[in-house]
Amino acid sequence: MYLCIDLKSFYASVECVERGLDPMTAMLAVADPSRGPGGICLAITPAMKALGIKNRCRIFEIPKNVTYITAVPRMRLYMEYSARIYRTYLRYISPEDIYVYSVDECFIDISQYTRLYHKTDREMTDFLLEAVRRETGLYAAAGIGTNLFLAKVALDVTAKHAADFVGFLDEETFKATIWHHRPITDIWNIGPGIARRLERLGIHDLYDVAHYEEKWLYKEFGVNAEFLIDHAHGIEPCTIADIHACTAKTKSISNSQILFEEYTAENALLVMKEMVDNLVLELVGQRLAASSVWLSVGYSRDVIQPTGGSFRLREPTNSYRKIVAAFEAYFRKTVQANYPVKRLGIALCGLVDERNTGATIDMFADTAAEEKERRLQEAVIGLRSRFGKNAVLKAMSYEEKATARMRNRLIGGHNAETLDGGTGDAVRRV
Repeated sequence: MYLCIDLKSFYASVECVERGLDPMTAMLAVADPSRGPGGICLAITPAMKALGIKNRCRIFEIPKNVTYITAVPRMRLYMEYSARIYRTYLRYISPEDIYVYSVDECFIDISQYTRLYHKTDREMTDFLLEAVRRETGLYAAAGIGTNLFLAKVALDVTAKHAADFVGFLDEETFKATIWHHRPITDIWNIGPGIARRLERLGIHDLYDVAHYEEKWLYKEFGVNAEFLIDHAHGIEPCTIADIHACTAKTKSISNSQILFEEYTAENALLVMKEMVDNLVLELVGQRLAASSVWLSVGYSRDVIQPTGGSFRLREPTNSYRKIVAAFEAYFRKTVQANYPVKRLGIALCGLVDERNTGATIDMFADTAAEEKERRLQEAVIGLRSRFGKNAVLKAMSYEEKATARMRNRLIGGHNAETLDGGTGDAVRRV
């Protein structure tokens, strides 16, 4: 028996607790007004949702007659709360039976703990949710299921409509209550793209998937059809133990950002170079080398698709000079220069131990120059680890359109803390 626990309106609830407000009744939105009326609300309280306001709305989409507190995001604070909640679980549950799915959501295998604590599945769930509320003041919802998939669907679909925010599904109740649920995008791992492909086949819910001829599903989705078919029948063989035992075949590190305004191709290239610089320093710090790279450039106009792709380097390396040159050449080859750039994503892929590759060394290399670059990289890493990421920057990061200085003060693309250490409140009134 599994639980999937989700903290209700996590960021907004944390901000309410910090202000001594009731997270369930307060009117509060987590957003950064400095990003303008088009800034996204990262979270809103349940009371605002009850008015029909969408959770990930833009600031301007909140009705003018609503009075609410605007709290500037404080990502470090949310991470600290998340760690406190995880420590709360660890008082009662072994880490081997917990899988942290996100900053505010986790799976727990409670199979053996119901016997240990002499509780039913429901009593064990209530016990853990109450422990979280007692320790942090935060409310949580939970799905109980006989496998991980059913626990997640019980949370996402069933618990939303329960007065106590707890839902339950086994295979029998799943077929009775979820088979005909629409929209199908409410179901875990079925996004709009998959939903459109299913709709072209005349499939609108999981009942349709379960009764569709499997060979046509495999023709449309390939091996991924197996997940759709299993889930349509309420089946999920993967366990938390399987997840903990899983290791990736390849390793990569990545970085992406949504630009605050429309950038020309040349200005976007500047930002891309800053991103490459940060990732290469991470490579050097971990004594790794990249075998290939990936680039994605998104535009502000929906009429044009993102451009980019992946390509192999001549040899595994962690030299900034080599990697940024490869990125720049590919950027100039693929970017649509006539369209304003709004999104950038890069990744260093196929990571290997630098000691096993002869990374940064080849028969044509200037070994003295590369050794000098390596010593400089290591010095920068040491200074940044002691004094922060902005302690040492390349000159390009002081150009007008550069973003590294600002983003180095963020966590997850949002404020780590308010500049004055306070709450950053702004109250919007009628």
